[in-house]
Amino acid sequence: MSFTNHTLASNIPDTICYLNGEFGPLREAKISVLDRGFIFGDGVYEVVPFYYGQPFRFDQHMERLDRSLKELRIPNPHSKEKWLALVGELALHFAKTTGQNLIESQQIVYIQISRGVAPRDHAMPLNCIPTVFMMASPFKPVAQAIRTSGVKCVSAHDFRWEKAHIKSTSLLGAVFARQISADTEATETIMFRGDYLSEASSSNVWVVSNGTVLAPPKDHLLLEGIRYGLLEEICNSQQIRFNLRKISKDEVFKADEVLLSSASKEVLPVAQIDNQLVGLHTNHPGKPGPIYHKLYAAYQAFIDKSCKLS
Repeated sequence: MSFTNHTLASNIPDTICYLNGEFGPLREAKISVLDRGFIFGDGVYEVVPFYYGQPFRFDQHMERLDRSLKELRIPNPHSKEKWLALVGELALHFAKTTGQNLIESQQIVYIQISRGVAPRDHAMPLNCIPTVFMMASPFKPVAQAIRTSGVKCVSAHDFRWEKAHIKSTSLLGAVFARQISADTEATETIMFRGDYLSEASSSNVWVVSNGTVLAPPKDHLLLEGIRYGLLEEICNSQQIRFNLRKISKDEVFKADEVLLSSASKEVLPVAQIDNQLVGLHTNHPGKPGPIYHKLYAAYQAFIDKSCKLS
């Protein structure tokens, strides 16, 4: 029996990836159709940004990866030191592929671990060998014009499952959530469980009220972004009040500022939600506010301090 390869190789970047112990062309990477990541979305992932050739907040990414794997009862296939060596080697391959040296190459390394290959059965199989996949892609900073104006968001009910703290590859709920905003040419969908803020489709959400940076508490209803700890550190260094607590929908719409954070967005100001300007009662309605400017400047300084070698 023969199968036609329907993959449009021209749509796949001509770069190097890592799969189950080997580096090779991304276009040629293949897994079994019985891989539980493909059949069930039974796996986890991490996205590690690289600045100046160095992985940013790598320890925190590895800690979250380990937490997610333990929740799914998947053994971590590598030590932290081995992961660091692998992502470093992949980043170097990617830089060479794109004609840059590693220090010049800003990129994001995607790590995915599935439970592995097994006969299709919902129950978790024993003694399964995890499938490990990694690829790199260019880091595309948010354009300065967008940072100057802020972004548009929409709101929606958070209809996803109640184990959102796992960075799972089962992302159909997030796909649906993101499509809500894509359909209106907005940047993100900010979600609420009942009357309370949870997160956005692929970002954490921050509210600034009376000079205090607020975010929902870390629990099973949202994914604790790596920037949770980072923004707390930055706020402490900038003498900005910081608090994690439940935030009502009314507070979000009446906030002085609303911000998004993720590996690719870093920290990003929201200008409007559901066509209502953020910060209507301030002197910067619908514009990035003073807390955002402080956080973003400190964020960039933190990157330089953490990743620049000279």
